Amino acid sequence: MRVISGRWYLNAWVGLVGLHMLTVAATAATAPPGSTRPCRIEGMPNELRCGVVQRALDPEHPGAAVIDVHYLVVPAMARNKQPDAVLLLAGGPGQSAMGVAAAVMPQLARLNHRRDLVFIDQRGTGRSAPLQCEDESNLSIQQQVDSEQQLARLRRCSAALSTLPYGDLRFFTTTLAIQDFDAVREQLGVPQWNLIGASYGTRAALEYLRQFPQRVRRTVIDGVAPPDMVLPQSFSTDGQAALDGLFTSCEADVQGTNACAKRYPALRREWSALLRAMPRSVVVNHPATGKPETVLMTRDAVLRLVRAPLYAPSLASGLPHAIHAAKEGNFAALVGLSGGLGSRKSTRLATGMHFSVVCAEDVPRMAGTTEKPGDDFGRADANLYESVCSFWPRGLVAPAYYTLPVATSPVLVLSGGSDPATPPRHGERVARALGAKAQHIVVPQAGHGVMGLGCMRDVVVRFVAAPTDAQALPQDALCATGIPRPGVFLPIQGGATNGVGT
Repeated sequence: MRVISGRWYLNAWVGLVGLHMLTVAATAATAPPGSTRPCRIEGMPNELRCGVVQRALDPEHPGAAVIDVHYLVVPAMARNKQPDAVLLLAGGPGQSAMGVAAAVMPQLARLNHRRDLVFIDQRGTGRSAPLQCEDESNLSIQQQVDSEQQLARLRRCSAALSTLPYGDLRFFTTTLAIQDFDAVREQLGVPQWNLIGASYGTRAALEYLRQFPQRVRRTVIDGVAPPDMVLPQSFSTDGQAALDGLFTSCEADVQGTNACAKRYPALRREWSALLRAMPRSVVVNHPATGKPETVLMTRDAVLRLVRAPLYAPSLASGLPHAIHAAKEGNFAALVGLSGGLGSRKSTRLATGMHFSVVCAEDVPRMAGTTEKPGDDFGRADANLYESVCSFWPRGLVAPAYYTLPVATSPVLVLSGGSDPATPPRHGERVARALGAKAQHIVVPQAGHGVMGLGCMRDVVVRFVAAPTDAQALPQDALCATGIPRPGVFLPIQGGATNGVGT
């Protein structure tokens, strides 16, 4: 169960390859500054290279605290390789790029034929001065959904992190992280990167283009979260649009015995009734332990449960049944779907880094946004983040950070039409600002992240491999635009009745 719903994720690859996240071998820690050494990653058969670059926590005071920024290099398979490596920019904010390496390699393997692949643990994540809070996966569901308990845990986390040698939480912004990344590029002797960013990684890619445009050859941004997108306010708007789209799709599905409109003819009314019935005491099985628990389910908790499956249409296809069952008092399907994107230890976000980024870059701008909240989602996320950021240390962000640069190299902008977090409206605006060297491709029925879908992998490979900028764009992606929305999920009838209200 994901209690903090205002997050971006790396579902462009991770959610589509089963979340087989694995950890970095201990040998990676032995690489001294200024060099790389052999290392291995569980789940990847070949010997790899790991390195570390030392960076000042506060660039204006380089003689003070120093952090180690760790990175992984997957060497190109071909002996005659290209010099421009591919850099993966992880999502979150708070994901470890090294942690997702094994999972995303199947999507990037063709790029690895002639180019090194580089995964850098952004400061605050993975092995790079990590800002991890308490692992909440083993807490009771009630503890997870109770906002007051959550705020108390985050207060304890902030206090604990501040005692670390690198615990000044003001210095984990995207701008500083990109300067770290360019230091890695220089250490490796890479003349230019090919950037691939998904979700929050698209924000990092845009900041790289702003700070170091001459160091970037090609850029792929998938599920665009631009710097001037005010999280979590936009999450309410975009989550509402995705949910309304689900209802509209169900109402339009009228053909056949198992059509959604025939199975769930009153879905919108049932959803409204479900929200009105909260709070309600229900019994559900804990997704990790399987043990039944009694939970006071609130309106905000239901909204968070529904949001997570909207990221992936294959999971969202189960929402009509889950909403219908929850309205009748059975929350088992809704709780189960909410954990469908995975909750392995290696997929955990570094929560401290997450709030250090959002509290510095987004929340201060919420008061001036004109974004209209969704009718159902309202200010649930906004209230939570405002509460946390009222005590979380906040870094300084230059006004130029919120500007979008005119692209001097080709940029491929990708969006999923059913994305509840970074829908096409953001990609369209970014592509327009980037100018003539950007192409925006929308896969109408896709969710959060599209480059892992079918022929979109080929599109990305062709884009990066094209010898000249003129050959890189435009790309033909008609093969993906016709991907249909999954049909409504029909559960096996009968079985346990876990989740009935008390």
